[in-house]
Formats: sequence, C-alpha cells, structure tokens
Amino acid sequence: MTKISSELNRRQFLRQVGMSAGAGLLATQSITGALADNAIEQDSGTQLTKDDLPTAFSDEYLSFKGETQQAQARCIAPTIETRLFASSNVGGSNERNQSALDRLACAGFKVDNPAITTRQYLRFAGTDSQRASDLQNIATGAIKAPKVLLGVRGGYGAVRVLPMIDWSTLGRVMKERGTILAGFSDVTAIQCALLAKGGMSSLAAPMLYSEFGKTKPDQVSCRRFAEALTNSNLTISISDAFLTSPNLPSILTSTEPKTLTGTIWGGNLSVVSALAGSEYLPRIKGGIVFLEDVGEQPYRIERMLYDLYLTGVFKDQQAIVFGALSGAGEDSYDKRYDVATVIRQLHQLTGLPVYSGMRFGHIAQKHSFPLGATCQISTNTAGGYQLAFSNYPTIKADAIRVKGLWQNV
Repeated sequence: MTKISSELNRRQFLRQVGMSAGAGLLATQSITGALADNAIEQDSGTQLTKDDLPTAFSDEYLSFKGETQQAQARCIAPTIETRLFASSNVGGSNERNQSALDRLACAGFKVDNPAITTRQYLRFAGTDSQRASDLQNIATGAIKAPKVLLGVRGGYGAVRVLPMIDWSTLGRVMKERGTILAGFSDVTAIQCALLAKGGMSSLAAPMLYSEFGKTKPDQVSCRRFAEALTNSNLTISISDAFLTSPNLPSILTSTEPKTLTGTIWGGNLSVVSALAGSEYLPRIKGGIVFLEDVGEQPYRIERMLYDLYLTGVFKDQQAIVFGALSGAGEDSYDKRYDVATVIRQLHQLTGLPVYSGMRFGHIAQKHSFPLGATCQISTNTAGGYQLAFSNYPTIKADAIRVKGLWQNV
C-alpha cells in the first residue's frame, strides 16, 4: 500500500483500507452482562479487577474529554504490522472489541487477525491450544512475526499455555524482527516466560479490550503508550510514593541512594509470585524487580512477597520498584498493618533499596515502559527518582497518529 502522508477522514480511510465500520468481527454468542462495557467503565473504584481499569480519573484526564466528541475522526492509513494474542480472559463485548480495532487502525496499526477477539472456551479467549497458537505459530514460522504483538486483555489463563510455546525460538524470531509484545496484568506470565526462556524484552502497556475499547479511553495512557513504542531513550520521573502508599518515602534505603543499572523485569505481583520456583520466572543477576497489583489486602501482598523471598527471587537483585498497589484496603485486625508496613518489612528482609510510586498498574494515566530492557535508576532534584531505559525495540514515530487511539471512528 502506498504510504499516505496526509490525514484522511473516516469515510476515506475505511474506503482505502477496504473495510466497513462494522467489519472485522465474526458473530459470537452473548456474554454475561457482568463483563459488559458499562460494568467496566465505572470510575467509582468499587470494582477492582486484575484486568480492567482505571479506578479513578484526574482533572488532567477529564480535560481531554472534549476531543473525543469530534463529529468526524481523522485517521492515517495503517502500516504497522500488528497481530493480537488472547492469552487470558474472553472479551465481554463485541462492540467494545470493534471500537478498539477501529481505533488501532485509525492510529496506524494494521491488525491482521481481528477475528480472535470472538473466540471463547469457558471463561477463556479460546481453548488452550488456540491461545497458545497466537504465539507458537510465530515461533514455528507458520505466521510471519509482526512488528507489534498486542494483548487483548488480562484476567486469568495465560499460565495454562506456558508449556505449549517454544519460548527460545519465539524469542529469537522476535529479536530478528524487532517485535514488540505489549500487555500487562495476567500477560505478565507471557512476558516473564519470554524473558526467562527466550531472552526477549516486552512492553508493559495498555491492551486492546482493557483500554482502547473503552467508551472514553484514557488519553494520557494512550499518549504514553505511543511514546514508549517510539522513544528509544524513554525516561520516567517519579516524585512521590503515593500510588504505592502515601506512608512511604519515594526511596526506602539504608544507605545513600546511588545510581543503579540493570535489567528491569517483573509485572503483576500475583502472577510473578505464582511463577516462583518455575522455569518461567526470570533469574537475572543484578536485576531490578518491578511489581504492581490491584485489590489485594496488605497481608496477601506480604504473603506473595514472602513467596518470592523464600524461593530466592530477590537474591542477586539490585533493587525493587513498586508501581500502584491499588485498592489494598485496611486490615480488619489492625489498621496499622498497611502496605507501607509490608514494604518496610520487605526492605528489612532483603536489604534492597525500594523505589515506590512508579506510575504503572491498574490505574489511569499510566506510563508504558519496557520489561527485560536495561534500566538506570537515579535520584532527581525533586526528591524522587528517574528511570531511564535502553536496549529495546521501537517503531517510527510518524507511523502512529496517537489521537486515533481514543477517537470515535
């Protein structure tokens, strides 16, 4: 397809790529209303899941809402070779999936396999074999490796497909192509296995159904997603520990903080702890462990951290970075036993410096950032810290029209 530098309106765009607004999805059976769009779009914070977000919006997010009300979206021709993988929960709404697919196309992502969003087996997005094939077919060469592999949604189920994928070959093929696998939450299992056995990085980032299919996608998260995809020298600055706990300093250390450089890895704490002791959990000497979670009480967070500690995961690591620990709530036995208490205990156990407040997790306005890449942590003048990333694949910035990720097309 000839590259088109000027923007197209919606009708011109759809005519050029040969699709209608309703095309791209197969008919499927209805899913229970508990998984429908409205149940996920609540901003009250009362429903906290491992997959859906955000739990709250700030004024910065709300200020963008007017842009989404445009009568006519403007798009670019999609040129970024993209495939979806659905390793976990089934999507709850065909309309939501189609909205996400339309937005990705408008933003420049050419999705080759949209029909996988309609698969279902029990609660999963297809049988184990089907879900594994999304990645295994790339490892075998049956399907050409795309530039972007985007997760459909999280929830649960990725752990079931881990033994069915040739991770070492998949990692090699992805390196040769410069493929970027993006997702978070339950997709952490995929990202850990890919790094542990395939030596390949990935991107902690929003997903198709969970973000881009919303009635009003989080524009800050969308912008940061595009930045992480295109910036080969991504930096993220953190000023306080609030997202982890307001009762913690941004840096918890027994000595003067110093600049650290190592491979950052990890993801969702529940998933990482479930992989403890398995061949699918990375063992990286001199690594930096990143962890986030949602809806877990302090004692459960501590228990999972002890799982990792007792299996030796924190040995030979340089630091621990915490993202958002959303919706932890209060301990029913003693309100003083909070997330801050848990993390201080972890610091005493491991002796490692702990950096808190990284803006990533089941929250709005999240950063996207590479896992399995080189990360340098240094203090900043604001009393917080900065993460600088290197050695990870990117795509050309002019291939993306970021506004397409939240426009109604």
